[in-house]
Amino acid sequence: MLTKVLIANRGEIACRVIRTCRTLGIATVAVYSEADRGAQHVLMADEALLLGPAPATESYLKGEAILELARAHGVDGIHPGYGFLSENPQFARGCEAAGIRFIGPGADAIDKMGSKSAAKAIMADAGVPMLPGYHGEDQSDACLTAEASKIGYPLLVKAAFGGGGKGMRIVNGADELPQALATARREAASAFGNDTLLLERYLAAPRHVEVQVFADTQGNCIYLSDRDCSIQRRHQKVVEEAPAPGLSDALRAEMGQAACRAAQAIDYVGAGTVEFLLDEQGRFYFMEMNTRLQVEHPVTEMVTGQDLVEWQLRVAAGDPLPLSQSQITVKGHSLEVRLYAEDPQREFLPATGTLTRFRVPDSLRLDSGVITGDTISAHYDPMIAKLISYGEDRNQAIAQMVRGLRQTQLAGVTSNLAFLARIVAHEDFRRAKLDTGFIERHYHTLTKADDLRQRAAIAAALVASRPKPGQVPWQSAVGFRLNQAAHLGHQLEDEHGERYTLELRGLWPTFRVQLDGQEHRVVASLDDEQVRLELDGHLCHWPYQRCHEAVTLFLPDGPLRFTQVRHGSSEEGEAGEDALKAPMNGTIVALLCDLEQQVEAGQSLLVMEAMKMEYTITAPYAGKVTALPFSPGQQVNDGAALVALEALEE
Repeated sequence: MLTKVLIANRGEIACRVIRTCRTLGIATVAVYSEADRGAQHVLMADEALLLGPAPATESYLKGEAILELARAHGVDGIHPGYGFLSENPQFARGCEAAGIRFIGPGADAIDKMGSKSAAKAIMADAGVPMLPGYHGEDQSDACLTAEASKIGYPLLVKAAFGGGGKGMRIVNGADELPQALATARREAASAFGNDTLLLERYLAAPRHVEVQVFADTQGNCIYLSDRDCSIQRRHQKVVEEAPAPGLSDALRAEMGQAACRAAQAIDYVGAGTVEFLLDEQGRFYFMEMNTRLQVEHPVTEMVTGQDLVEWQLRVAAGDPLPLSQSQITVKGHSLEVRLYAEDPQREFLPATGTLTRFRVPDSLRLDSGVITGDTISAHYDPMIAKLISYGEDRNQAIAQMVRGLRQTQLAGVTSNLAFLARIVAHEDFRRAKLDTGFIERHYHTLTKADDLRQRAAIAAALVASRPKPGQVPWQSAVGFRLNQAAHLGHQLEDEHGERYTLELRGLWPTFRVQLDGQEHRVVASLDDEQVRLELDGHLCHWPYQRCHEAVTLFLPDGPLRFTQVRHGSSEEGEAGEDALKAPMNGTIVALLCDLEQQVEAGQSLLVMEAMKMEYTITAPYAGKVTALPFSPGQQVNDGAALVALEALEE
């Protein structure tokens, strides 16, 4: 068994690996950037070593620096987690050259699967079903255009290296292809350092089903259940479950055997995932193989009762697989949701901030790298945590997840918590009507404002009006009128940009509230944890948190944060200006307009990258470009004015 393992990663996966190493008596070494000095993985590890500045290119992606630290500190194994260097063959070779076990497959296997084009050729030879496509070396626009015509539309343009939805575009017709190629190349070069593309037939409504495989150095290879990962946004998984619902035993066995053939075709060792697309007729097609542990591995652990990280460590030490194929049993059902710092109502724009509260009920398994008080920065992926449920069957697992999400309290940063709760409670999800278009098809339902928001705004106004601890009412005197009921006006904005204008008249506990032209009678009470309202005879009570000038209500389907609107601000004017500002810290990728150019409303002006995603800044109105302060490659801060636009006179 290994004695000292360095985790070449951060966040929840680093914490996850450290926990298993502890149970096995293996010493752990964490590495960290300057931005992660106080991170949980740093605090959990036996040792922690500084890599460099916050950008991943100057810290977590510096393979030689990590190897130098590993050699200097007596490490005999390196676990790469997922992302960063986990599928970097040069790093795997560096480990081998240094006499350090790379806890993953050999460099040759990573090489073969690192190029999706080469991988598909290998899989075809191994008899794994394939989609029609082009995976050739000629990357000229002329060749790709000709091949696209042979494949037919719609088709998918994909980066040949990497994953996570980056460098991927759906193309519905020949007129869309040039821009799709340019954007996909740019994203692929930025994310993976290689802009090679491939084309393949696009299935409009497939399921995304993957198989967990494991192989050892003795030539054994088995599969451990399958997972459905169809619930995706921007080609990135949001909800996963095991086993994949609705598959026959025969189909499961056929997919599992095909996955093992895929692994054996490249002499694979360790944990890997073979991903398939499943069409409406039940036919499956190879998509790609991830040569690492997957983010969604906990659902497989829950239904098989196995610790896959422990398997990784034992296989890396040269041990045979702990179980044979006939010994693998699948029991019950498990769901995983990915809790992100992002705003689904604003096209999943990533968010940053400090977690002023983060509580998850014990009924859910929590895999996370953050706790209350930690900060979600713009430097890394915006995932906060993975929440995992388990039940004797799928209905029970869903019920447990719905309850757990409703009991989860998260404040300080905008998240997709409410969005996740609506997905798993959706009737189509409950009926297992799953495909990769689920979120797009139900987007309006999953993100619509509900009736609770106006009641929550009233509750937030009352909480904000309450004197602060230690302050007597006469010191506040807000809204006070001699011999008359107090009169207090509020203009609140929620985290999604919706505004609420309120007037409160009365004295605790009874008020008359004007909200957007309607009057309500409110009887209120609150303590330090919960606000209680009787609103027009309807009783509501919710936990809340007041932190600085923000009030967060923990509503049944997720948190909602309110802040006071600055006096004198113009909603329309601010909306136009805000559309031309950086939504967060990031990097300018491309300018799509020139100085003095006249542009139309909605026209694309520039592209920036933040938290591993590209965002296009568009013109909020017709105008003339008068300033472009930044050039491609420059970093910008949250709120920086990216374009100056002079409105055209009507």
